[in-house]
Amino acid sequence: MKHLSIKLWSIISISLVMIIISCIFGFLFIHGYEGISYEFFIKEPNGMPLGSEGGVYNAIIGSICFTGIATIFSFVFALSIATYLVFYEKNEKIKSFIRFIIGIIAGVPSIVLGLFGYSFLVVYLKIGISILTGGIVLGIMIFPFMEIRFEKTLLEVDINLIYASLSMGVNRTYTFFKIILPICYKDMIRATCLSASFAMGATAPILLTGAVYYADIPNSIFSPAMALPLHLYLLISEGISLKNAYATALVLIVLLLLINSIPTVLDMIGGNKIVRFIKRRKS
Repeated sequence: MKHLSIKLWSIISISLVMIIISCIFGFLFIHGYEGISYEFFIKEPNGMPLGSEGGVYNAIIGSICFTGIATIFSFVFALSIATYLVFYEKNEKIKSFIRFIIGIIAGVPSIVLGLFGYSFLVVYLKIGISILTGGIVLGIMIFPFMEIRFEKTLLEVDINLIYASLSMGVNRTYTFFKIILPICYKDMIRATCLSASFAMGATAPILLTGAVYYADIPNSIFSPAMALPLHLYLLISEGISLKNAYATALVLIVLLLLINSIPTVLDMIGGNKIVRFIKRRKS
């Protein structure tokens, strides 16, 4: 009876989530489809007020730049700290303290991170309002999620494989890159893509650090840039163009779907390679 209840509850929950997601996507598609055109993707915002005409090309490029820097910044630190906690640090008190700090970072509101980025990076270090500054702040925001997911993935590796490698005289670096990473890289890619999606959809951290109302295509990481979330916020809050706002939201959702489809595509490509390898062996 309990098994049946849990199964029924799972089916209802999954169905409810799928219905909600379908309604959201359907709503955005119905209202945003009319504003989507080829020119909308390749043109800059224009008109009076700005954004009532034109497209979101600058905002798309800016969002990709912000997300790329944030993902790289977060990935380096998340992988390093997760590896250190799982394979090197043996003191449980130090582990608990580091995880406590990561939990605190995860709980900081995004607008506070934006204020910190503006005060420390823009004003004190004088980096200026730029893609680099906004990307770093976004990287800090997504770092806890990525680190926790990386750590969980590394903890799931069979410890006997690691002990066997170390017992044969193989150093930890070689063991990590040749044994552990090949096992974990798929889950790490999924976590990275989810974190990148989180960064691309955030507005508050870049509001004070890197995103501006209008900017040309950035020519360096020290230039400010437009971003889709900020552009969408301004279109709605200023009442500039509801049609373009829905179209911008639809573009943002499509980009997020593309980012999250990367692990699936990589799995399909890897699966096809394995199938071709097996066929060649049989022939």
